Amino acid sequence: MHLTFIRKDSNGGQSPTLYRTDRGTFVVQGYKIDDPQALHTLNLPSHETAVEVPEALLKEIARELG
Repeated sequence: MHLTFIRKDSNGGQSPTLYRTDRGTFVVQGYKIDDPQALHTLNLPSHETAVEVPEALLKEIARELG
């Protein structure tokens, strides 16, 4: 998989980051969700995970695809 950097949202040393892949997908580096209630609500299978990202990164995806 080849990753192409799109945007980094630095905030106090933390940097959620968005990449486009050569497979028609996106990879998101984000904040680890450590809220047990939220994770329970998501009901994730063991082979999946979830991260929290700023709205600005999602807007960047929309601009990239537009």
